[in-house]
Amino acid sequence: MGEYSEAVVQYFLENQGQLYDEPVAETYEEAEIFLEENFAVVLNSIKECKEYLEDMGLDVVGLSDDELKDMDEVFTLPNGQFLLFDC
Repeated sequence: MGEYSEAVVQYFLENQGQLYDEPVAETYEEAEIFLEENFAVVLNSIKECKEYLEDMGLDVVGLSDDELKDMDEVFTLPNGQFLLFDC
């Protein structure tokens, strides 16, 4: 473990309701395992997010930055980075 910073894991733990109706993790350790098992990635910019999503086969060419940020799978972290889940 340790692929995700403490701040990323904690942010996901506190904001998992953005993506899931019911909690998928109740502890820090469960949240970290969930992120790893679901291949969540941390990216540094919205441009990187768009490129990542395009590489995953999603058609995001016409989406604005705000529309990308509004996707359930995209978590905007307090430090300006983004946490993404495979769509």
